[in-house]
Amino acid sequence: MSDSAQETPAQAVVGMVEHVLALAATWTHWDGRPVPADDRVYTPHKAIRRVADHLVDHLAEMEARLAGEEPQPDHWHASAVTGEADLAPFTRQDLDEARSRLTRLARIWANRLDALSDDQLDHSPGQGWSFRRLALHLAGSTYYADALGDLS
Repeated sequence: MSDSAQETPAQAVVGMVEHVLALAATWTHWDGRPVPADDRVYTPHKAIRRVADHLVDHLAEMEARLAGEEPQPDHWHASAVTGEADLAPFTRQDLDEARSRLTRLARIWANRLDALSDDQLDHSPGQGWSFRRLALHLAGSTYYADALGDLS
C-alpha cells in the first residue's frame, strides 16, 4: 500500500479490504476459539461481519448526506456481541463469499469517492466527518482482521 499521505480516499478503502481479505485467506485454519483483543473477542465471521457492517453503515451515511437527508441511525450490535453465527467454522465457501461481499463494497466506495471533487471530499454536506476523513476512518477497519491475524 502506498504512503497514506499520498493515498486517495478510494485507495484507503480498497487497501483496507485487500488487507482484511489477505488475512481472511488464512482463517480456514481457525481452531474455533475466539481470540481476545482489548475488551472483546473476535472470530473470522465476526471480523468479516464488522468490516462489512462498517462499510454499509458509513456508505448509507454518505449517500444520505449527499441526498440532503439525515442519515438513519444504525442498530448494529457491533463487536460487543458474539453471536452463534460468529462461532461457526470459517470455510473456503465463507472465504469466497467474504471476497465477493467485501470487494463489491470496496468498489462501490471507490467509485463513489472517485466521483467526488476534492471540495466535496473535504467540505462534505450535512453533519459529520468529511467524506475524506470517513474513508480514512474506514481504513481502520483492519483492526477487526488484525485482532485475529494470520492463522496459517
